Amino acid sequence: MLTAMTVPESLVPAKQRDKSGDFMQKDENELEDELRPEYDFSKMAGGVRGKYAAPYKAGTNLVLLDADVAKAFPTAEAVNEALRLLMQIAERQRA
Repeated sequence: MLTAMTVPESLVPAKQRDKSGDFMQKDENELEDELRPEYDFSKMAGGVRGKYAAPYKAGTNLVLLDADVAKAFPTAEAVNEALRLLMQIAERQRA
């Protein structure tokens, strides 16, 4: 059974009013195409659908460094080098 749910007024999109205070309504012609003429995407070349889909699907590992750590290791290469060295040290300690 579905019940009615009240939505807080702050989450309901506000209707825009024109200068006279009446609610603004668009006619059907305005709803069809709201892009400006200078945004003619048919003239743009080189777009590739799904260009970044595979890397996005593979995922990334992002880590937020604290300020003091970021100061000591300012680049991704520096962080990776330090972590690889730490991994080698840990491996030697186990052996």
